[in-house]
Amino acid sequence: MAEGQDRLFSVSQGEFTLDRYPCLARETLRAWDAADEYLLYHLAELGMGGGSVLVVNDGFGALTVALAGARSAQWVVQTQSDSWISHSGTRANLEGNVVSTGGVSMLDNLQTPAPFDVLLFKVPKSLAQLEDQLYRLRPHLRADTVIVGAGMVKQIHTSTLKLCERLIGPTRTSLARRKARLIHCDLDATLEPDAHPYPTRYTLEDTNLELSNHAALFSREQLDIGTRFLLEHLPRSPQARCIVDLGCGNGVLGIAAGRHHHEASLVFTDESAMAIASTRENVEAAFGGERDVTFHWTDGLDGVEPGSADLILCNPPFHQQQIVGDAVSWRMFQQARKVLRPGGSLWVVGNRHLGYHTKLRRMFGNGEVIASNPQFVILRATKTAT
Repeated sequence: MAEGQDRLFSVSQGEFTLDRYPCLARETLRAWDAADEYLLYHLAELGMGGGSVLVVNDGFGALTVALAGARSAQWVVQTQSDSWISHSGTRANLEGNVVSTGGVSMLDNLQTPAPFDVLLFKVPKSLAQLEDQLYRLRPHLRADTVIVGAGMVKQIHTSTLKLCERLIGPTRTSLARRKARLIHCDLDATLEPDAHPYPTRYTLEDTNLELSNHAALFSREQLDIGTRFLLEHLPRSPQARCIVDLGCGNGVLGIAAGRHHHEASLVFTDESAMAIASTRENVEAAFGGERDVTFHWTDGLDGVEPGSADLILCNPPFHQQQIVGDAVSWRMFQQARKVLRPGGSLWVVGNRHLGYHTKLRRMFGNGEVIASNPQFVILRATKTAT
């Protein structure tokens, strides 16, 4: 956990103590960035006494906590994010600052917000996700809606601004401040955007199954090459009673494993609400209501019963929001060890340079290379009896 000044968020709305989520013992990163500070400073400059505000893509709740806890203005806050970790971090920071969570509505990206006067959005990592969000939010905008986006300069591109102009209306940017920039938009009610392009669909190779992919998913147009490689070497374990697709995306690994293991129950987990929505649709298309299936919108395997799984399949991400690193995969592997039954195995595919084999051997005491090519490696780690 970060200490001292690294946790103190001092803005026009007040001072708040913020942590990233999940909390790490030796956290070196702050739970906010200069774009959060710039956005809140601008909102205070407008001199608004409050109102209804929708906050979109609030990483760990910096914007939500500051507005819900502001003493200078009365805000009714809705916060919308696809990320379970973002929701959990926001909730923890509200509670940590004794700001009532009952006064904040938390929505995922597929839920419809109540009417709002102000729209504040952080620019997400994926342009497709922003596109989907703007398509969904446009019908709820009015001519007098205050619309302000924010991001670090390196995150705001010409394509970002053109997207806002195409889906909302006239768009301009602020001067940079501490490497952050604001995006100001005005609604053009005469615009007629093209049809909403999401979810996208593609047919799974060598099958007649069409997979649905919401905007937040990685590799929405086709099967990504890492997953394809694991599918080529998918384990066949007739004794498997429970198979988990960890970080399921559109659910393709679990669905493919389910087709080989007809009696096994299937568990799908992801921290993206859109991933779980896509997986639900794809599982229904693949199996109808004929399988024992459980879905978890959660952090990794939180909420999955320890010692319940025989086989866990995983193509782990190597970033959390804008931060690249191995913390997410490390946490996934730790959780997998708890959830596996003795004798159960975790199968992982990843880029060779990520060094997953070292982590798995340290954690499980074993790790076997199942297959490799110049870019990817498939590893198996087995939980030994204790």
